[in-house]
Amino acid sequence: MNTSENVYNVLNMILLVSFLGAVLFIHDAELVTHSLMYFQTFSNGVKNFPEYISVGYVDGLQIDHYDSDTQRAEPKQEWMKKITEDDPQYWDKQTQIGLINHHLFKANAEIVKRRLNQTEGSHIHQKMSGCEWDDETNETNGYYQFGFDGDDFIAFDLKTETFVAPRSEAIATKLKWEKFGEAARVKNYIENQCVQYLKKHVRNGQSVLQRKELPLVSFLQKSPSAPVTCHATGFYPDRAMLFWTKDGDELYEDVDPGEILPNHDGTFQMSVDLDMSSVPPEDWGRYECIFQMSGVEDIPNTLHPDKIRTNGVNGVNAKKLTGLIAGAVSGLVVVLLSVAVVFVVYKRSKAMSVPPPPDEAEPETQGEKL
Repeated sequence: MNTSENVYNVLNMILLVSFLGAVLFIHDAELVTHSLMYFQTFSNGVKNFPEYISVGYVDGLQIDHYDSDTQRAEPKQEWMKKITEDDPQYWDKQTQIGLINHHLFKANAEIVKRRLNQTEGSHIHQKMSGCEWDDETNETNGYYQFGFDGDDFIAFDLKTETFVAPRSEAIATKLKWEKFGEAARVKNYIENQCVQYLKKHVRNGQSVLQRKELPLVSFLQKSPSAPVTCHATGFYPDRAMLFWTKDGDELYEDVDPGEILPNHDGTFQMSVDLDMSSVPPEDWGRYECIFQMSGVEDIPNTLHPDKIRTNGVNGVNAKKLTGLIAGAVSGLVVVLLSVAVVFVVYKRSKAMSVPPPPDEAEPETQGEKL
């Protein structure tokens, strides 16, 4: 995997977590909701990035990749190869869809730039589409939205079966798409085509998608006056919670929760800080950091001064852990700065078009122009 692809995948994972709310989790709730999400990006004038990229995720795990440099759709999970048992031409079809979408995104990007009077400079356009399926109630939901340089352009509201145009430049697209029946097509894509493929992927990837990996939980404090960080890493899936309790009751004040972030090995990490500056050390044992994941017993970690790794305590281990987390944080800063760019990507790509796709297509091809 080249550097640009790796960065792009990390950015989209963070968008998946922070924007879609796909990792929303309720205490003590069993995991029954699965998701299939696609991010398609067109960019011009962005160094070290292919002009067009499409990446798919099932339950937050990347399943495939296509870009305009390789011009080839390929699986990113071993179990994704099973899809050809039912459809031997699946990956060839996905490659053709990628080729078509690249040209459509490029044409539509020019339309959006003219409408916004931004024909000069570099721009990034991204589309996000997909569906969710509750395997217990069989309820479904979905997403279909575009953006341009970080601003929402147009989105489909599944409940009202209409397109929402948050800015005046997108009203023409909304009227055109609704006039020519795009709402019905997108609804069908979300509720039928997308859900059917999601069920196939969940079945084929069951051993991976439904596995449980428990985390390594550590306490870290940069200085005696700094908040205590409870850090959990190496867990899967990402439907998890990490929170502080005092005498068994969950704390909400003086708590700073972090986002769930991906690790390079497909697992996840998260942290939650607690301000202990006003708590005497003898009372620290009343506090616990609880890791909670669907389908497993809660993992409590009682806070004690001896368990905390700091820059000046616990020697080499502290330095290693500090370096590890510092590296993750600094990497995140870089990623988040890039997200400002790619978030622009996500929002500005919704100005594209959407005509009928082949029945087997996923993601669906775009069609009629703006």
